[in-house]
Parts: sequence; C-alpha cells; structure tokens
Amino acid sequence: MREFDVLIIGAGGAGLMCAFQAGKRGRKVALLDHSDKAGAKILISGGGRCNFTNLGAGPGNYVSQNPHFCKSALSRFTPADFIQLVKDHRIPYHEKKLGQLFCDRSAKDIVEMLLSECEKAKVKIFLKCACEKVGRSSPSPSPGEGRGEDERQILKPPPTLPSPVRGGGFLIKTNQGEFSTHSLVVATGGLSIPKVGATDFGYRLARQFGLQVVETAPALDGFRFSGADLKHFGDLTGVSCDAQVSCGGASFRENILLTHAGLSGPAALQASLYWHPKEKVEVNFLPDFEPAALEKWLNQRKGSKSGVKTLLSGILPKRLAERLCEMNLPGHATLAQLSSRKIKDFCAQLQSFTFVPQDTIGYGKAEVTRGGVDTNELSSKTMESKKVPGLYFIGEVVDVTGQLGGYNFQWAWSSAYAAAQAV
Repeated sequence: MREFDVLIIGAGGAGLMCAFQAGKRGRKVALLDHSDKAGAKILISGGGRCNFTNLGAGPGNYVSQNPHFCKSALSRFTPADFIQLVKDHRIPYHEKKLGQLFCDRSAKDIVEMLLSECEKAKVKIFLKCACEKVGRSSPSPSPGEGRGEDERQILKPPPTLPSPVRGGGFLIKTNQGEFSTHSLVVATGGLSIPKVGATDFGYRLARQFGLQVVETAPALDGFRFSGADLKHFGDLTGVSCDAQVSCGGASFRENILLTHAGLSGPAALQASLYWHPKEKVEVNFLPDFEPAALEKWLNQRKGSKSGVKTLLSGILPKRLAERLCEMNLPGHATLAQLSSRKIKDFCAQLQSFTFVPQDTIGYGKAEVTRGGVDTNELSSKTMESKKVPGLYFIGEVVDVTGQLGGYNFQWAWSSAYAAAQAV
C-alpha cells in the first residue's frame, strides 16, 4: 500500500498544475494516469503550439449552470500568474489574436514546464496506471466492528479493499497496486478526443459518491448540416470567409469554414458552445454591412450590366456567392430585373441565413465537453465536494466550459490552483 497526502487522478493540464502546487506546500503527492504520457491533450492543442491562456479571461467567457462559480478561482490564479510561470521557464510565446497566447515553438514546452515543476515539488507520477476501484474509508473500526456503509468502489462492485486509512480518506486499487490518501483530486477531463484517452471515469466517480452531473455534450465543435442545407453547401468544402454566427443568445464574428459535413471554423466552434439540439443557428455572411447599407449598395448598382453573382463575388468567395444566388434568385437575374422587395429579401438571406443543425460533429473532434460535475456540489473556493470531505474535482470534468481561445486551459490552471491550496 502506497500512502500519500494527496492523490490526483489525471495527468492533464489541471492534474499536473494541482500536483506541483500542492507539492510546493509540502504535501506528499501522487499523480496517476492510465495513459502512457502526461499532458497528451496539451501536446495536440493549438495545432501543436498550445493556446495556453487568454489575456482577457474572465467569468463572461465561460458557460455553466452557475455562471458565478468560476469567479473565485479565476480571480486567485489569473492569466498573468500563468504567464509569469511561462516566463520563469524562458518559454517564448506570442499573442496570435484576441488575447490568445501560443508557444512560439511547441506545446511540448508547456508539458515539460509542468513536469519540471512536479519534479521540483517531488511529485510521484504513475503512468499506465488504471484505477480499478475507488473506496471511501472511515476511521479504523474498533475490534469487532464492520466497515462503514460509506465505503464504495467504482466500475463494478468488487470485494472490499483492505486497510482503511486511519482518520478517514480514500483507497484506490490500480493495476499497479493500491494507494491510500487523505485528499483525492479528480482531474480526468471530459469525453472530448477519446484518441488521447478521454473517458467518462470522472463522471462515474462523481455519481458513485452521490454527486449530480450536468448532462454533457461535445462543444467547440463543428455543426452537421441536414437535408436541403447539406445539399446546398456539401460540395463547397474548403470555402471560408469572415462571418458572424449566432445561437443561444451569443454571437461570434470570426472565420467560418464549409466542410463536407457542415459548418466549421472559429465562429461556428464558438457558437456550438451555446447550441442545444433543435435550436436554430444564424449566419451573417456579410457582417461588415448594416442591413440598410447592403440594400443601398445593391440598389446603387442596378444600372450595372453585371449579374448579381458577379457583383457578390467581389465581396464573398466566388463559389459561395454563386451558391447563395442560386438558392435565392431566379436564373441568371441581373439587379435591374429585381424589385426592391426582392433585393430586400435577398439581403436578409445573406445576413440572416438560418439552419437547424442535425448535430455537432461529436466528441471525436470536439475540443471540450460542456457540462460535468454540478457546481452546486462543490465549493467555489476549494473545488471540494460539499458531501464528501477530501474529494475534489477540477478542470474540464466540472460544469465550467470556456470559449475557444485559451479559456479552458486557464480554467484548468485556476481550478487546480484553488484545490491545491486546500488539499
């Protein structure tokens, strides 16, 4: 039996951060992960450059059933705090756009930084270490007494684990032996990108101990077209343009990208965080124009001999312009042949095209998982379970999901730091 003050399940960004921050406080820390490498999701993030934070990260950039929950953690470990850590390790970085900070060289720099800090804090890391049973122990029973009903296991109801931790704690049985700890931190992430080891372990563990889990869904993910929309746009794969995408009360202006399946690109990915099944998504293909200004621009060109497709191709990608005309105008109509009413209706289609997605692409491509452990179950200051003392949840496994652009990494760092100060 290996005994630790703090045991963390999940060696991603949140787990690594929590491990060394707790270790710096003199805690004896172990970090377990079923994968063969630490920080696997960090390594593939940001196109391999890791968008490690955002200069403007604040509560308004996150989605949760309790929008106030993230405020405490974000205020106590800020983007500036993580940037200082990056500077201390002499990692070159740059701002790409909209406050998004990326490594100049490689995401490996961030993983190596976190591992270096763990080494300095004497954190023990166990890779290829799969948790098979997790039990909650009570203080050692008196002779003749049985164990408390609070002791449980995850995955399947196995035989009772031996030797409960004196004074209360947790027992974890793995394929590398048994561990005991007073503080158990769950940093297992969500369901997104299973190819790097994502599982539902953290949600099952939360439910095992009686915690509620908010329904999960893939987020920061492309939309799938259905029916006529797929027929209209399915052959425009690779066409991109600046646009505004809106749904669920949120709007984002960045590039969109048409794919063989539907709509992708930063603006669409951002909007997907706010989308729920059967809801409409609205696209403004010409966000630089006010509606009245677009109508005026077209009406002023009624005397032109050019077709509408030709005129529109001057302000939109040619293939997209042609398709939008085919969808909304008769034949080879010129502007001179269109009534003011028809031009008005056409402008509305260009600036408020709506569709109902069949779905998003799914967890295989989604950058994050929306939903997770209900924040009503946790302390916003420490990330500790209100029902189970010593049990903590941090990072993506919690119902706090950030927008695209480094916000989810900042939540990982901030929530990990909060828990590390309490374990």
